[in-house]
Amino acid sequence: MIRKKARLLKTSGRFDALLKKYHIPAEALAINRRAVSKAVAVGLFVALIPMPFQMLAVVLLFPVFRYNVLIAIAMCWLSNPVTMPFMYYIEYLTGNWLLGRKSVENVQLSVDWFQSHFDNIFLPLYTGTFFYAIILSPLAYLLVNRLWIHSVKKAHRQRSER
Repeated sequence: MIRKKARLLKTSGRFDALLKKYHIPAEALAINRRAVSKAVAVGLFVALIPMPFQMLAVVLLFPVFRYNVLIAIAMCWLSNPVTMPFMYYIEYLTGNWLLGRKSVENVQLSVDWFQSHFDNIFLPLYTGTFFYAIILSPLAYLLVNRLWIHSVKKAHRQRSER
């Protein structure tokens, strides 16, 4: 469905004018199986890492992996102020489990508490972060890839039945 909408936009000529005007590579907005699958994987990987400027990181990774930047940025929004505490706490607990450490007791959501416990939190948090990022990003890539192939085959079957 998204490809059909993009084709309508592309045939109008406004799309090509936009790319030329702002010197945007066509691959940055490509809507094909590989570009979208890579975008989901890269966006999810960056979203799982607790760092500032996640969207900037997605844009800076574009020359290396070549994906749809808009979809990757949208995937970054999975880590938002509502989901961050839950995601990072689960990553922290997983990191502690992987490192064989005990969790910090009496967690408080204040800047002072985090500053005083930063040394105890940093290593387990990033261990859990990279564990989930390395596991979930390739799985997301494969899932989107398979779903795309399945939807194309289904559409082809429906066309041939008519």
